[in-house]
Amino acid sequence: MSATIDLSEPAARFRPVVPPPLKAPLGLFDFLRAARKNPITTWMDAHFKLPVVAAEGAMGRITLVSDPALIRYLLIENADGYRKDDLQRRVLAPGLGNGLLSAEGDEWRLQRRTLAPIFNARTVQGFSEAMNAAGARLGRRLVRRDGKRVDVALEMTRVTLDVLERTIFTQGLPSDPDALGRAITRFLEAVGPIDPLDVFGVPDFVPRIGRLRARPAGRFFAEVVDELIARRKALMARGEAPRDLLTLLLEAQDPDTGNGLSDLAVKANIVTFIAAGHETTANSLTWTLYCLSQDPAAQARIEAEVDAAGPGDFSAERLPFTRAAIEEAMRLFPPVPFLSRQAIRDDRLGRIKVPRGSLVMVAPWVLHRHHLLWEDPEAFVPERFLPENRDTIPRFAYLPFGGGPRVCIGQSFSIQEAVIVLAHVVRAVRFRLPADHPPVTPLHRVTLRPEHGLRMDAVARG
Repeated sequence: MSATIDLSEPAARFRPVVPPPLKAPLGLFDFLRAARKNPITTWMDAHFKLPVVAAEGAMGRITLVSDPALIRYLLIENADGYRKDDLQRRVLAPGLGNGLLSAEGDEWRLQRRTLAPIFNARTVQGFSEAMNAAGARLGRRLVRRDGKRVDVALEMTRVTLDVLERTIFTQGLPSDPDALGRAITRFLEAVGPIDPLDVFGVPDFVPRIGRLRARPAGRFFAEVVDELIARRKALMARGEAPRDLLTLLLEAQDPDTGNGLSDLAVKANIVTFIAAGHETTANSLTWTLYCLSQDPAAQARIEAEVDAAGPGDFSAERLPFTRAAIEEAMRLFPPVPFLSRQAIRDDRLGRIKVPRGSLVMVAPWVLHRHHLLWEDPEAFVPERFLPENRDTIPRFAYLPFGGGPRVCIGQSFSIQEAVIVLAHVVRAVRFRLPADHPPVTPLHRVTLRPEHGLRMDAVARG
């Protein structure tokens, strides 16, 4: 069951410092305090060692599943027996609308059928030129910062927004991309902390501090998207619209009915692509660069692969170690640390009863570090994801993009983007973490980001 490969010199492997698992459960108020501050600090040691753990807590009965066969059952074989739970919808829907992340039932199925063709392999491959252009621009910017300290998280945010602008909004954004990036960050920071009112199911008309703080960023977001749609519709009416993702989205039709998406659904999914898509890729790149800075052997190997690719554009398919480093960083720091479902009817996961209405969780933060599934789970070992080793990883032991029918629709786009951008960064500079840098620890705010940011010294490789 374990993903076993030959770990050469295991003592030399880099092991990021992360919050240690708890030895005993927290009391109600301590749990709520910890969950609001940083939810990944609430997992117990047993969660990382047992295939299924069920317990009663502040959020009622919760069953955590880390057995790949049971995860497959939950997400695929009996997907209709579960739905997204109310807590996730309360956190995400006010800002992201009723898009793919929040929609349920027939509305979700309609959107998924309509949008799936937009992200087929041929379309995504066609965006490699734009991704290379954004990566090359970042590389030139980093070379000019030779010898200086760089806010790596900020630069990864900028480059992923640049990719979005080149692939979704090729006529340009109606506002400063940095302002949009700051709005996304403020929104996720505001809605990210778990509110006790949501935990206890208090009606939505009762104000939440996080939602109140998120409103200005949400309004800015909505105004940007409204203007984007209006401008694009005008171009489409004149037959002058570029063939980017925004045009494809506005033209998309349900293959079963021929109907397009409603204006609200279009808006919700654009907001989702900007917020969720950009944020998760930016964080994955940030964590990868951090891990590489602490692993000289992996750094040397990725540099050799990138240098061997020669000048010019990169092809993601020809950079297996670069991709492996990103996938390993996403194992250790999954973009979305947990997924949750609510049982529509009584069910059973193995020998564990799942009462109707109770929560079932699959937590990539736990799953990707589980002692039954991974050898040396705390270590950064990109070799796990090289083509010759991938078959040793159980299919549902690694879920950086979720799984089943609701797997992230943009996963191939995100991976291709991350590989190409990382290759341009590695070609340009090598990052070094300053000795006086605050601890680089993960903070769960919808996505997973370095709590104190990541400022590293850039050294040009040219």
